[in-house]
Amino acid sequence: MTSFIKWILAFIFSSVFAITQAQEIKGIATYKTKTTVDMSQWGRDLSEQRKKEIAERMRSFLEKEFTLTFTNEASFYKEEEQLATPGGAGGGFSFGSFSQGGIYKNVEENEYARENDLFGKVFLIKDTLNNLEWTLEKESKMIGQYPVFKAVAVRKVEDFGFRGRRFGRRGGNQENDEAKKEGDSTKTDDDIVIDIPEEETITAWYTPMIPVKHGPDDFGGLPGMILEVSTRNTTILCSKIVLNPNEEIIIEKPENGKKVTREEYSEIVAEKSKEMQERFGGQNRRGGGGRGRGRFGG
Repeated sequence: MTSFIKWILAFIFSSVFAITQAQEIKGIATYKTKTTVDMSQWGRDLSEQRKKEIAERMRSFLEKEFTLTFTNEASFYKEEEQLATPGGAGGGFSFGSFSQGGIYKNVEENEYARENDLFGKVFLIKDTLNNLEWTLEKESKMIGQYPVFKAVAVRKVEDFGFRGRRFGRRGGNQENDEAKKEGDSTKTDDDIVIDIPEEETITAWYTPMIPVKHGPDDFGGLPGMILEVSTRNTTILCSKIVLNPNEEIIIEKPENGKKVTREEYSEIVAEKSKEMQERFGGQNRRGGGGRGRGRFGG
């Protein structure tokens, strides 16, 4: 496709968006996600076969299906429950004592809301939309029957206190900044280092043929619905769209839990993560340990 044709298509689709964005649009989109894990950080004592076995067992946690219910103004993105590995409350992601509910976004009110359960305490994360500074590209392709255009952005990567942590297989864990010192005798080849970059590039593909500013997960703000998005280790791809279904579209905003902002919640998770690391590290060194009390205690 020549640059001229791409420019013409972009102009047409932008015109379609401008004309139809005032019309009522509603629908349900299905997305499938796939996340990759760098198994090279798991130490030298694991064979390649063993790493493959672990990766296979993790597949149910790394390959998920979600639905995005949307209108012109609002959307709700939730994980579809699976019988083998039931999700947490609200159709979100669940792992042990931590579960994430669905994501509510309202582009008219610039509002974001999500209910998360952290060790039995429910938090209502309420904030403004986390729209990125997208750069629109000329590159295009087809996803199903929809022509899509490329957009890229850079965002900070939330580490929740794990960046640079080093987990030793023997004797607990230590801060990685000390391990980085040349000649540090505490570092072993068996350690697992949590390597989380400061920033990541986001690549999204959006279609002006569906003129809403929604997208999967925390993404949106483009002149058309996002059908595909890729981060450093996760790809989210739309596999099905039902526009203007006969049944009524109801989008409920999460209302339960202790209200916190994104930043406040990140600080709570980081503190709780540090507490758990110290707790289990102490158990490894002493052969046991008592219950720790976190920021929200109990």
